[in-house]
Order: sequence, then structure tokens, then C-alpha cells
Amino acid sequence: MKIGIVVHGPGIVDSGWAKRIMEILSNHGDIKARLGGTMGRTAVIDACMEDSIDISRKLLPSQSINTFMDEGMDVIFLLNYGKSSLTGHAFGYKVQKKCHNPSLIQIERPGELDGTVVSWLPDLNEFADFMAKELNLKLLTGEQIKDEIIGITGLSQEGFITLRKIAGVSPRENIFINGIVVGRSTSSEVILVAENGIITDIKGGILKKHGVDKLGVIDLNTAVVKTGLLRKAVVEPRIMDKKSLFKDDEIKSENTEKNKSKYKVAYLSHAAEDIYKLKDTDLVVTVGDDTTLVAADILYRFNIPIFGITDGDLDKVVEKGFKSNKSIIVELESGWDDIIGEKIFLEGFKGKETIEIENIENFKSELLQIISNTGQGFKIIH
Repeated sequence: MKIGIVVHGPGIVDSGWAKRIMEILSNHGDIKARLGGTMGRTAVIDACMEDSIDISRKLLPSQSINTFMDEGMDVIFLLNYGKSSLTGHAFGYKVQKKCHNPSLIQIERPGELDGTVVSWLPDLNEFADFMAKELNLKLLTGEQIKDEIIGITGLSQEGFITLRKIAGVSPRENIFINGIVVGRSTSSEVILVAENGIITDIKGGILKKHGVDKLGVIDLNTAVVKTGLLRKAVVEPRIMDKKSLFKDDEIKSENTEKNKSKYKVAYLSHAAEDIYKLKDTDLVVTVGDDTTLVAADILYRFNIPIFGITDGDLDKVVEKGFKSNKSIIVELESGWDDIIGEKIFLEGFKGKETIEIENIENFKSELLQIISNTGQGFKIIH
């Protein structure tokens, strides 16, 4: 039997359940596992599982499932650890709807009292029942999940206005759309409102205009929406050899030599970008509080320092973040991070996403001078 395993998010890895479930499934056939999602990748690295879970590509769960279907897998398992069974089931429901009748079994919140195994096709009920008993979880069918989800979460269209209910939200949680914090919940009943593709209101929450401006025009029907922390576990981060990851990539020798005449510097202004593509850089300039926090935490694993431009409008997106030595965080007055970031992009980077420099410390000084020339007050946090 050919078994595909899609591992989603950091929780299922941090809890140790991904490894345990993969060991069980390996006794029933040839397994192949892959993962999508930025923070999930970080969890795989910290758990030393990059040899057993493919993290070389950034794929959505539905894309990973479709890839496994194309590869002729007999059954595909979706491993997830949502905040609650409701959020987990809503996630699985939306994922399987994006695929064409996938041979899918979902394992949701294993080890928890509300943990479940969901058989999304009747033909898989027997195997799903076996896994439910093996893991001491409740067995549910896809039809039962559909009955639970419909009416609780979904989309509605009113002219140019789109409404989307969010399931399983708790008060005082961050609301992410496509990786950007756009607001904070104030109740457990949250509805996102978009007009002509722009988020204009959060019913049951507080809108963060700065985040909405960064997000821009979206399709609320297909947008990836998350709430709470991107990663809850407090872990010991693992420092990686940059040459040992991502088999599909090759790192040029000049970027791995200790004594280099040129250094690669990248500009990052969007936390939703694939930060792992920056693993062969020597310095990353980040713009925005959330972008800086997430990038610093990930790049710490590769010993890459950041030059962060923030304005103190920080949303807690991970339980505990890390940053490499020689990193500098510049905190500006509220609302100035994007303005200064654009100025640095045009003057320091000449409008390019990646540049080469001869001296990192001199380049940092040049950036500080650009900021100082604006006349804006700032403080430096090492």
C-alpha cells in the first residue's frame, strides 16, 4: 500500500504525534510525507525530521494532497492539531473540498479528549476505524463533519460585499489572512467583511488598518485565515547547516565560504513570503513588527542576522521568538516603519530585492544614516 501523509502546522510536530503516527502507518505500507506552511517547516527542523518529512517546497495542504493523488497514493492522511475539534474539522472540510474526491483520512488533535479520526470517503471507513482504535480517538465520517460545519462557518455574497464566518475563535486572538495580522477578536463570533476584495470590517473583532493595507486586494473565498498564535510550543531552536536542507536547492560556494569578498543581503517586507528562500543570505532587512518577529525566529535556525524596521505595533504571533547575534532592531514612531522601509528599499537596495555588498557592518551604518536623514526619532534594540 502506498500511503501519503500531509503534515499541517507546527502543533502536530511539536506534540510528537506526527512522528508516532508515521511510525504506525509505516507498518501498513510505504509512506511518503510532505509538509506545507512556514512555521510547520520550523517545527520539522527543530524536531530533526527533515529527512522523513519533505519541506523542500512551500505547498498548501490541498496542493500536497493533489500531488499525492497524482503520484498514485492508495490513501492520504492529513495530520493536523487545530485549536479545537471545530477549527480542525472546518479546516479539513475546506481542504478536501478543494481536492477532487481525495482518498483522505484526517487525524485531528490526537491525544486530546476531543481528538478524532475523520474518514472523508466511505471506502476508507475500515482503515480509519483501525487508526481511531489504535490512537484511542473518536471516529467520524465526512458526512457527520459536513453537518457540523455547515451553518457554523462559511461564505455569503451580498453584491460587492463578501462575508466569511470564522469558526472556533476565542476573544483576544490575532486574526491572520494570508499570513498577515489584520485584526484581533473581541468575541467568539467573528465575521470578516470584504468590499471589492478589501477587508473593511471585522464583526466581533477590531480591524488593524495597517495590516489591511499590507494585505491589499484578496479573494476572501480562497484566502487562508488563521487565528491565535502561529506556534504555541516553547521549543529549543535548532541551528542548521545551511547546506543540509532543501534538496531541490543548491547554495553557491561563494555564499558558504568563511572569508568572502561579497555578502548577500535581502529585503523582506511581507511576513507571508517564503522566508526559507533567504537561507543562503548573510543579512536580511525586514520591515514591520510581525514580519521582523517571524523572520528573525526562522532565520535564527540558519544563524542569519536581521536588520529589523519596526514601529512598536507588535502582535504576538509566536509564544517565544529568537534572533541571531549581530541582529539590530530599529524602532520608529508609530506608522513610520513602511515609510522608512520604502526609503531604504529605494536608496539602500536601489529598488532590488537582493543585493551584494562588501561589508555588512558598513551597510548597517548606511541604513542607519538613511533613517537618520529623515529626521525621524528612533531607538536601536540589539
